[in-house]
Amino acid sequence: MPYTARLMHVHFIAVAGTGMGALAGLFKAAGHEVSGSDVAFYPPMGPALERWGVRLMTGFDPAHLEPRPDLVVIGNVCRPSNPEARAAREGGLRTTTMAHALAEHLLEGTAPLVVAGTHGKTTTSAMAAFLLHEAGRDPGFLIGGLPKNFEQSFRLPGGKRLPLASSASSTNRTNRAGPALRRTPFVVEGDEYDTAFFEKTPKFWHYRPEVAIITSIEHDHIDIYPDEASYRAAFRGFIERVPERGLIIAAAADAAVVELVSSSARAEVAWFALEGDDTHGQPPHWLGAPATADASGQSFDLYAGGVYAGRTLMRVPGHHNVRNAVAALGAVTQGYGVPLDVATGALARFEGVRRRQDLLFEARGVRVYDDFAHHPTAVDETLRALRARHPEGNLWAVFEPRSATACRALHQDAYARAFGAASRVVFAPLGRSDILESERLDLDRLVVALGAAGVAAEAAPSVDAIVAAVAAGARPGDTVALLSNGAFGGIYDKLREALS
Repeated sequence: MPYTARLMHVHFIAVAGTGMGALAGLFKAAGHEVSGSDVAFYPPMGPALERWGVRLMTGFDPAHLEPRPDLVVIGNVCRPSNPEARAAREGGLRTTTMAHALAEHLLEGTAPLVVAGTHGKTTTSAMAAFLLHEAGRDPGFLIGGLPKNFEQSFRLPGGKRLPLASSASSTNRTNRAGPALRRTPFVVEGDEYDTAFFEKTPKFWHYRPEVAIITSIEHDHIDIYPDEASYRAAFRGFIERVPERGLIIAAAADAAVVELVSSSARAEVAWFALEGDDTHGQPPHWLGAPATADASGQSFDLYAGGVYAGRTLMRVPGHHNVRNAVAALGAVTQGYGVPLDVATGALARFEGVRRRQDLLFEARGVRVYDDFAHHPTAVDETLRALRARHPEGNLWAVFEPRSATACRALHQDAYARAFGAASRVVFAPLGRSDILESERLDLDRLVVALGAAGVAAEAAPSVDAIVAAVAAGARPGDTVALLSNGAFGGIYDKLREALS
């Protein structure tokens, strides 16, 4: 049994977040008694927690700590003033963070695959988990989104074993991640955000990776990392924590990844890239050459160790998803011994992740997609993928700047380039009002810049105004991309009603 055998009462403070809720579900699935508190329990997480059997308590109150739990997991959204968290710490209860709870109680005895990077973590993690599952490796996983091939975003590892292919024969490369081949994989989306108010370390430092994927490094989370140097330091620490016996699958097309991995890695490194990339002097062992793209998906030719490994089809569109797929294929075959033909065959059945180019509905001939993209690089990749998938009609980009980074002027110029694939752009009001005016993203300036580049853009005063504009202007054959990392003021149901 790879997880702790001693059953406990585990209490989660701020349990309704995506990651905390999934971890609570994992502990419940492992047989523990689980309770949790939060300010509210909105769908989808609230009903899911109830369905998983987690006992829920509304609000933050020291009374929720009676009877005394064996372990209290404090979410990183909590502040030192949180009365329940403060009572737990001052009352001598055993307290921990989400990252430590996962590592110390659920990862023991497994071979973790940790997917890190500014972009692509969720989809790459979901791909890797599905490929391992289809190959019979029965992996555990904890992913920050809902993979469409699974009912939940988490799963306990199992004990099923199937014969493994020789890594050397399937990749033409000697493999040093030997221990990973003999133990059950556990895929973790490696978030670089901090653990808790009482321990300001990146979450992904604590996940004990045997195999790691690093997709990209581009300054983000400005509320935690005030400058690029501090952000890179977090990734350097992660790279250094992959042991010598391990394996790193790293993006050769990203200069920051190449610099940090080349200078800090102790483990073997296998580089991945797309055909035509500047690989910064690193010959890629895993190479994808994008081929056709249409409404059915994206195909690409795969090369492993310079040897042609066949054409692969996947349902999720976009060159960025080819990168994700190449990285996932490299990790599961080279790191865990999955036969390459089994992995590529499974990739064709991967359906994607909710809120990643997720087709919500089609009404009046207008397709409406939901996507989590908020960083300018992710916005650009998402829009280009949707344009390739649906070349006909106008492409509407409806963007909510909501995160601490998106609401700041840090990426003012980058956003002006990120919406280039769109025909029409509509901006929602900034999601944060506590940012100094001199530091805020200037939406009016962004509208002017896009107009000068030939992209029609406007800044709307409210979600209702956005719905009215799209409902009035969208025509049959158009595609609408709703881009937000939050609930976007209920725009999804409002737009569905307006278009229907």
